[in-house]
Amino acid sequence: MTKLPTHNKKLIEWVEKMSRLCRPDKIIWIDGSETQKRQLEEESLATGEFIPLNQQNLPGCYLHRTAVDDVARTEHLTFICTKNKHDAGPTNNWMSPLAAYRKARGYFKDAMRGRNMYVIPFSMGPVGSAFSKIGVELTDSRYVVLNMMVMTRVGEAVLRQLEKDDHFTKCLHSKADLNINRRLILHFPEDNTIWSVGSGYGGNVLLGKKCLSLRIASFLARKERWFAEHMLIMGIEKPNGRVQYIAAAFPSACGKTNLAMLVPPEGLKRKGYRIWTVGDDIAWMRVDTDGSLWAINPEMGFFGVAPGTNSKTNPNMVETIKKDTIYTNVLLKPDGTVWWEGADGEIPENGIDWQGRPWKRGMLDANGKPVLGAHPNSRFTAPIVNCPSASFRLEQHHGVPISAIIFGGKRAHLTPLVCESFNWQHGVFVGATMGSELTAAQVGKIGQVRRDPMAMIPFCGYNMASYFRHWLEMGRKMPKAPKIFSVNWFRTDKNGRFLWPGFGENLRVLEWILDRCENKVGAIKTPIGYTPNIYDIDMTGISLQEEAMARLLEVNRHDWQEELKGVRSFFLQFKKDLPEELWQEYEELHARLKSNE
Repeated sequence: MTKLPTHNKKLIEWVEKMSRLCRPDKIIWIDGSETQKRQLEEESLATGEFIPLNQQNLPGCYLHRTAVDDVARTEHLTFICTKNKHDAGPTNNWMSPLAAYRKARGYFKDAMRGRNMYVIPFSMGPVGSAFSKIGVELTDSRYVVLNMMVMTRVGEAVLRQLEKDDHFTKCLHSKADLNINRRLILHFPEDNTIWSVGSGYGGNVLLGKKCLSLRIASFLARKERWFAEHMLIMGIEKPNGRVQYIAAAFPSACGKTNLAMLVPPEGLKRKGYRIWTVGDDIAWMRVDTDGSLWAINPEMGFFGVAPGTNSKTNPNMVETIKKDTIYTNVLLKPDGTVWWEGADGEIPENGIDWQGRPWKRGMLDANGKPVLGAHPNSRFTAPIVNCPSASFRLEQHHGVPISAIIFGGKRAHLTPLVCESFNWQHGVFVGATMGSELTAAQVGKIGQVRRDPMAMIPFCGYNMASYFRHWLEMGRKMPKAPKIFSVNWFRTDKNGRFLWPGFGENLRVLEWILDRCENKVGAIKTPIGYTPNIYDIDMTGISLQEEAMARLLEVNRHDWQEELKGVRSFFLQFKKDLPEELWQEYEELHARLKSNE
């Protein structure tokens, strides 16, 4: 592997400067070629970083294991480093740039001795698109390189683009000693820089993902007047060939990826619908000259959670991960294939668990709890082109037009199945107050609401009060703004059973949403927005009692008055920074709930 030629003085000087800090044995430039990829895979197998899988059943697939204390995003060690603490806001961890650079330099000093430094030029979005941003990640991890080659557009074409424009995000990563006490994920929005040290887990080290595509990009988006959002993008094609696109934000464990690539239910197949997956995690959106909002998915792959993924929950993802996939922290079966809790088929008799230990079905730990074969946050990294529903517009520089924006959460009794906001400002209020109730699997009181505005609490690179203001301002500059909706697939009956059948049936709700965007159906005005008439949601092919449907769409004024107490408490943390428009929406909702309309 030879160094690629580049005349970008800024890039060359930065690489040399970071090399002097980290002291790698060798600098290797990544060109994105298949030859280089194969060599890196072979080296990873030789060192044990990768474990070979059954290449007949899972061609091009490998298994990787992380350190036991390095299995998820390390939120408490993730910082926004702005000169002014106020600019990071109350929902982010803050460190001054001076202190952050000083502390991290101590961890990076000589961290790559005995290792290679890989230089990864990558583009988030199609190379050369007005939507796209370029980053360069320096890393000592082959795992990072091979994942970035799946998740982003990597290599020579990106360097050629940098010859024209030397603006790029400087991304520095080292595994160092994988010591959690010497681990930091630092974002310097004002410097367009990301430093990550002491971790090998994807969410902390694939710096094109949450770090650049959301935390840094959200900061850039406010400055440049566009959106960087934690949203899926999907197209819904009707029999006449017209495709309409939606963007949707959900907190974790709400089925965002499953929705992005759903299969139309049997009852609606007669209508000839087809789903196109543009992206399952991140949307970059700009207002075009036509006054509409257009979006791209800046990524090229999926970094998905394995547990619970099966042919019922997401058949398209099951097909996607059958080849060219990197599995992380799953169970290795004796036949060289992999398994996780909630996977298809029988539970294996035995295998090697995610920590590399022998595992048997039915094993219990010292407390009598089942020993998991795969970590609950085990992952797969797979190319989006493997997905049967992958959109034909992935490389479209112009993006896709967004008809509707959807916010969702997990609420057992409060939020109806679907509700349309009165207008853009009201929709921003809906997004700003969204949240999910904690389950038994999460820390905290069961049923307690965890607020996660626009699903961006962990990912907004600046003060969220300013983020809300940005949303309001963007709405004012859009003559053809998308309509905003909320959805809730998780309403339960008195016995705790879900009322909505879920999975592909969610297309029935999306159909109503798109009909509302085209003014094809009416709605019922409630204090919280417009809900459907029961007969306007096509329930062909499933038997759901009218009583259950009425419960799914119910708006309980008393429950919503209680909800406002939590909203008020959440809003107060932003003090005088919270846009007055959101307090206005709060007061108007309070008045509507008390009136007899």
